[in-house]
Amino acid sequence: MVTMPATPLDPAVAARLKRTADGLVPAIAQQYDTGEVLMLGWMDDEALHRTLTTGRCTYWSRSRQEYWVKGDTSGHVQHVKSVALDCDGDTLLVKVDQVGAACHTGDRTCFEAGSLPLR
Repeated sequence: MVTMPATPLDPAVAARLKRTADGLVPAIAQQYDTGEVLMLGWMDDEALHRTLTTGRCTYWSRSRQEYWVKGDTSGHVQHVKSVALDCDGDTLLVKVDQVGAACHTGDRTCFEAGSLPLR
């Protein structure tokens, strides 16, 4: 079992989370009014706490090994409308009001790279 460092995340919320071996939970960002799926990021307890208390999405960058607040460098901000935990406790759904592109490529969503063929 992974021991997480103490964070100000509500212990009742923290107890419900099922994290990966490296202490992360996938967080799906969805446009709150259209249902458009924008991106998937990763949160640990601290990132979730920051997201819940600031109203801005904070993610853990697995490649850079640091926190990042969506939009701090690009201006493409995610204003949090709601956060929900799925029935298994292993995925977060963050409904946001996305300003500008959600994807680092400049696309509206991270899912515009092309559909995969169905058989």
